[in-house]
Amino acid sequence: MNQSTEQSAGAGEDRKIGFWRCWSMSVGVMIGSGIFMLPAVLAPFGSISFVGWLFTSLGAIFIAMTLGRLSSRTDESGGFYVYVKDAFGPLSGFLMAWSYWLSVIFAVAAIGIAFAGYAGAIVPFFNDNNVAQAALAILLIGVLTGVNLKGIAEAALLQLIMTLTKIVPLLVIIALAIFAGDIANIPPFNPQALPAPQALATTALLTMWAFLGIEACVIPAGEVIDAKRTVPRAVITATLMVAALYIASTAAVMMLIPADALARSESPFSDAAAMLGPIGGPMIAIGALISTAGSMNGNILLSGQMCAAPARDNYLPAFLARTNRGHAPTFALIISSGLAALLLLLNYSGGLVKTFTFLISISTLATLTPYAMSALAELRHSIRNARAWALIAVVAFAYIIIAIAGAGDNTLFWGAILILVGVPVFYGGQIARQKES
Repeated sequence: MNQSTEQSAGAGEDRKIGFWRCWSMSVGVMIGSGIFMLPAVLAPFGSISFVGWLFTSLGAIFIAMTLGRLSSRTDESGGFYVYVKDAFGPLSGFLMAWSYWLSVIFAVAAIGIAFAGYAGAIVPFFNDNNVAQAALAILLIGVLTGVNLKGIAEAALLQLIMTLTKIVPLLVIIALAIFAGDIANIPPFNPQALPAPQALATTALLTMWAFLGIEACVIPAGEVIDAKRTVPRAVITATLMVAALYIASTAAVMMLIPADALARSESPFSDAAAMLGPIGGPMIAIGALISTAGSMNGNILLSGQMCAAPARDNYLPAFLARTNRGHAPTFALIISSGLAALLLLLNYSGGLVKTFTFLISISTLATLTPYAMSALAELRHSIRNARAWALIAVVAFAYIIIAIAGAGDNTLFWGAILILVGVPVFYGGQIARQKES
C-alpha cells in the first residue's frame, strides 16, 4: 500500500483497536493533566468545588450515554463531525470538527505545560524556569507525534500501557489520605463568597476540563473492531470509572495539603505525597508525568483523526486525509502538533498556573460546543421513537449549556471567534473545489 495513497482508514479486517485499547483512549485522555493540576486550580473556590465535581460527573455520564448512543449507529471515524453532519448538514458538521480540532490543539499545549510543571518535582532545574519548561513541553509534543506517525495501532497500545500505569499514583494518594489525611485541611465551603450559581458554573467549567476525553474512543471508530458495540460500552465504562477516581483523589489531596499551600502548588499530588518521605514526591511526579504524557498521546491521535475526517469529504485540503502504512494521517498530525507547540510558546509568559487555566478554559469551551450539538443530533434522532434517549440528550444538553455559562466573557469571546473562523474556511474550501472542477 503506497504511503501517499488516501486510505479508508481501518476498513474491514485492518481494524486494530479492541475494547481495552478503545477504553484506554477515553480513560487515558481524561486522566491526564486535569486531575493532577485541578486541586490547586480549585483550592481558591473552596469545598464548593466538590459540588461542581458531582454536578460535572453526572453531566459527563449523560454526555457519555448520548455519545454512546450516537456511536452505535456508525463505524465511521470522526465522532462529532459525523454525528452533526448527518443530523444538520455539512456546514454544521464542519464547524464542530473545526471547534473540536482547535480544542485538542489547546489541550495539547495545556498538557505540555502541566508535564513541565511536574518535571520540576524530579529535576529542580525546571522549577520557575519558563524557557526550560517550554522547551521540555515542545520536546514531548515532538516525541509523541513521532509515535503517532508510526501508526494508530502503536499509538493505541502505548495509550493502554500508560493508562494502566497512571491509575497507580491516584490510588496511592487516596490510600495515603485515608490513613494520614486531615479533614480540617479541606478548604471552607465558599471562601470567596461568590453567588452559588456563579461558583457552581465556574467550578463546573474547570472540572469539565478533566472529563474532556469522554469522546476520545468515538473519534477513531473506523479503526475499532465491531465499533457499533465496542465504542458505546467503552465510553460509558470509562466515564463511570474516571468520575469515581476524580472525586476521591481530589478529596485526598485537599485532606493532605492545607488550602493556602495547595493554591500555590504547581504539583499538588507530589506535594501531597511528601509525607511518604524522600521517595514520595518523585514517585507521584513520575506517575503524573506518565499520566500527562498518556493524555497528550491520546490528544495528538485525536488531532490527526479530527483534521483528516472533513478532509476525506473534501471540506479541507485532500492531503490532510492522506495516511501512511500505519493508518496515521501524516500531514494532519504534523500540522496539528506544530500549531500546539506554537500556541504553547505564545502563552507561556504568563506563568504556569495562569497559562494552564487560560488554555483549559478555551479548550473546554471549544469541546463543549460539539458536545451540545451532538446532544441535539441525538435528540433529533430519538424524539419520535425513543423518548428515553431523547430525555437523556436533553439533560446532557442542559448540563453543557450551564457549563458554557461558567466560561466568562473573555473565554466566550475568544471561543466564539475561534469557532466562527471556521465559516470562511469552509466556504473558502468550497470555492477552491469549484475552481478545480
